Amino acid sequence: MSKPKVFEKPLGVKDYLPDAVTKLRNIEYRVLACMERWGYNQIITPTLEYYDTVGVASSTEDKKLFKLLDRKGKTLVLRSELTAPIARVASSLLKEHAFPLRLSYHSNVFRAIEEEAGRDSEFFQTGVELIGDASSEADAEVVALAIASLQAAGVNTFKIALGHVGFLNGLFQETLEGRSDAQLMLKEHLLSRDYVGYREAIKSLALTPEVDRELNGVLRLRGGDEICEQARMVSQHPIAQDAIRHLCEVWDVLKAYGVSEHVVIDLTMIGDFSYYTGMTFEGYAADLGFPVCSGGRYDNLLAQFGRPAPATGFALKTNRILEVTGKETVEAPSRVLIAYDIDHREEALQLAKAMRDSEQEVTVITQLVSDQEVWSKDLSEKEDGDYELRGTVYQDVIKLID
Repeated sequence: MSKPKVFEKPLGVKDYLPDAVTKLRNIEYRVLACMERWGYNQIITPTLEYYDTVGVASSTEDKKLFKLLDRKGKTLVLRSELTAPIARVASSLLKEHAFPLRLSYHSNVFRAIEEEAGRDSEFFQTGVELIGDASSEADAEVVALAIASLQAAGVNTFKIALGHVGFLNGLFQETLEGRSDAQLMLKEHLLSRDYVGYREAIKSLALTPEVDRELNGVLRLRGGDEICEQARMVSQHPIAQDAIRHLCEVWDVLKAYGVSEHVVIDLTMIGDFSYYTGMTFEGYAADLGFPVCSGGRYDNLLAQFGRPAPATGFALKTNRILEVTGKETVEAPSRVLIAYDIDHREEALQLAKAMRDSEQEVTVITQLVSDQEVWSKDLSEKEDGDYELRGTVYQDVIKLID
């Protein structure tokens, strides 16, 4: 195995230069402020967790976890998502706090990947968890907050696809009773959005024409609230009927929020069916093939930490949002350069301190000038009144030089 080059980075990680960091922090600040206005309090959990607790409870596939050993030989993992760590905290440090709990977060997470284009091993998530409320009102709240958060992040054109794992569970139990392998195969095709594979899989099952039409008809169940009535006619299974009832209640609440224009019901949208227990959703921005947010209901997770409770939430993919909004400029504070010589050092540094301590939004850079002639040649005034010095633009230059 060859030694990595001195500037080489591990697969799937990247450096963020100052301009990108400014934009990322701006997204983070605006989104967390939005979440705080909705009553969600920020929490920070460790980068490292025990594999036997948070690791096995995580929704991330085991092969995608970064694992390492501590000095006692216990297996640790780099956090791969934030929901399981927050469930641990809600069941321990916050166990005396009454439900519902509203918690928010922003952190980097880590997932081992194969050499796939466009996939990161380290990326940022900003999200919320609403713990202890099983109602459709709670599910609608997190969807409405996801919409508000995307808008706060600067994503203007997007759609939220809303589904429910119970609908497909009920439909498949009704049409493919006792054929668990066939049910799993169809779910996996839908999870990967492989609709061609889904149709081919139905053909391979040698079903009756009626059942064949029912299962293929699922692919057309995408639209507004009219899908609720159509779905009720597809399956009479109690699980499917309960799922549609709940989903329609969520839709009604979203209409009351005034955000249903951003939402479509998509009953092929199953999410991770081994993890989610009810409503699931994904948010897609215009001109970006990957979802910029995802979430849903996961009522079984907290029981693994000894405090059973229903829960729902979502996470924004902050890196992907940067791809959508990255071309927009972030209004930065005015940059002021204070240039000084030895004789005016104290005066210059005290002036800089006073300007930084003031309430005005200003960035102050100080520079000792040892050769005024060379320095003056490097400084130029632009047409818009700004100044440029060795590639850096300043809105004002204060010279304390004899």
